[in-house]
Amino acid sequence: MNDNMIELSHVSKSFQNRSVLRDLTYSVRRGEILGFLGPNGSGKTTTIRLMNGVIRPDGGEIRIGGFDPIHDGDQIRRISGILTESAGFYQNMTGLQNLRFFADLYGVQDLKRPAELLEEFGLADAATKKVGTYSTGMKKRLGLAKALLHDPDILFLDEPTNGLDPEGIRMVLQQIAELNRRRGTTIILCSHLLQQLEVVCQRYVFLLGGAVIEEGTLAALEAKYNPTITLEVETDLTLAGGQYRGLPARRVDAGRLSFQLHSRDEVPAFLRALAQDANLYSASQVNQDLESLYFQIREAVKNG
Repeated sequence: MNDNMIELSHVSKSFQNRSVLRDLTYSVRRGEILGFLGPNGSGKTTTIRLMNGVIRPDGGEIRIGGFDPIHDGDQIRRISGILTESAGFYQNMTGLQNLRFFADLYGVQDLKRPAELLEEFGLADAATKKVGTYSTGMKKRLGLAKALLHDPDILFLDEPTNGLDPEGIRMVLQQIAELNRRRGTTIILCSHLLQQLEVVCQRYVFLLGGAVIEEGTLAALEAKYNPTITLEVETDLTLAGGQYRGLPARRVDAGRLSFQLHSRDEVPAFLRALAQDANLYSASQVNQDLESLYFQIREAVKNG
């Protein structure tokens, strides 16, 4: 059996002679949460629309759960849920009425499902209020509830945290991680807010100008683009000669030192040694987040 739930091969798309996607090739394994990352205008939303059969590619091949979006759009929609910037709700209907309406369209047999999802996403108190009165964050959470009504095998989430406050962002990301853990749902998560995705995504595809510029796990990408580790440590260690145990070191401020390690694997042994020589209060890696890595990748691509 093919382990890939989603496959795109040499896909291209243009609008009015403007190329939006160029030779797009990548795959998503069953049960994987993939971060599909890139700046606004890089082609993320166009790719989502292609995978759902809303628009047709100019070239290339797409398979979603073994189906072709051009010919098998209905089958793909039965096994997938989608959240986009415009969730398409009826503004004069309540949140509960909207979910019941779409549950009927999806053929959902469990009549309790709409109310349960409203409760799950913190919208139970607003269930009988018209969606037109909802805030942006409430509509986003309602959109995610709609996407989950029919318990899909695949989720396409396009900027799912836009418009949410920190509590809402945390709630949505926890729901995504829990859904994947509990049901093995395959999830494509499109976003330009990279720092939010590190806690949920297992692998990343970086998109720029309609083309894939890099892909891989965070650990693999760090090893490729930024193998050395800058570690800032709060300690009372006395530093002399700009080195400590043969490693480059410098003083950041009165209570913090910065050390250069050759790799992530050296961190545990280094901290154990430091704790033997001085008091160790805290330690953190510098510039090792997904956003910093993304800009390193872009710079590498720019420089050829």
